[in-house]
Amino acid sequence: MTVIEASKTNQSTRSGETNGRIWGLRAADWASIQEGQCSAAYHSVFDKAVVGSQTRLLDAGCGAGMALSFAAELGARVSGIDASEALLEVARSRLPDAHLAHGDLEDLPFEDNSFDVVTGFNSFQFAADPTIALQEARRVTRPGGKVFIMTWGAPETMEVTALVAALKPFLPPAPPHANGPFALSVPGKLEGLAASAGLTPREVFDVESPWSYPDLATAQKGLGSSGVAARAAEVSGQEALDAAHAAALEPFRKPDGGYRIGATFRVLMAENPH
Repeated sequence: MTVIEASKTNQSTRSGETNGRIWGLRAADWASIQEGQCSAAYHSVFDKAVVGSQTRLLDAGCGAGMALSFAAELGARVSGIDASEALLEVARSRLPDAHLAHGDLEDLPFEDNSFDVVTGFNSFQFAADPTIALQEARRVTRPGGKVFIMTWGAPETMEVTALVAALKPFLPPAPPHANGPFALSVPGKLEGLAASAGLTPREVFDVESPWSYPDLATAQKGLGSSGVAARAAEVSGQEALDAAHAAALEPFRKPDGGYRIGATFRVLMAENPH
């Protein structure tokens, strides 16, 4: 893809610097342990999008590149963007021929109509202004192309909700009117967000993607590798975070010492109407 000069997005809407730092703090653990916990959702989206050799695909918030690797195996021409240079280093090692850019979701460095499919796996909700981020996703998607937005499933149906809740006491108070982690899981929210960006919502579907770990140490490393968890460790200390995760994991411990926790992701497939 041809890179164009970044537009002058208002700095108050730019979220890449903050997110890039915290999500890069545990990049190796994220890539080796936690990223794969979402793999069922990646495959489900690519099946729905009918990704193949004619597909030009952008993963917005590509992280360490696992989803892009799956798409490349299907024959797609893949590109990615992420705010974390540390995660992009891993992605580049996995996909040396892919176009991988460092930058913000609110200011994509790609030409209009460059892609058939744009995916955002747990990424658009981390933008300072998700509507602007999705407007950018629409801009770079060809007319009739698809944009996929993935977020958490309904919290009341997921075992992994207990692990998300375990972080809350260790984080600084959220700003007034800040969205919680499950804000887009409410029925109708994903569709409303997509419509606000000029996309046409087509289908919402849930994907079961349980999290599995062979032992407590691996589970703590994986769970501690997200940007939110890394921030919690900065604020409250790694020992406190590990203890909280150990307590939250205990109900899910198996006889062999491993863990399996039910998780669901909710995905909206939207279309660029023009």
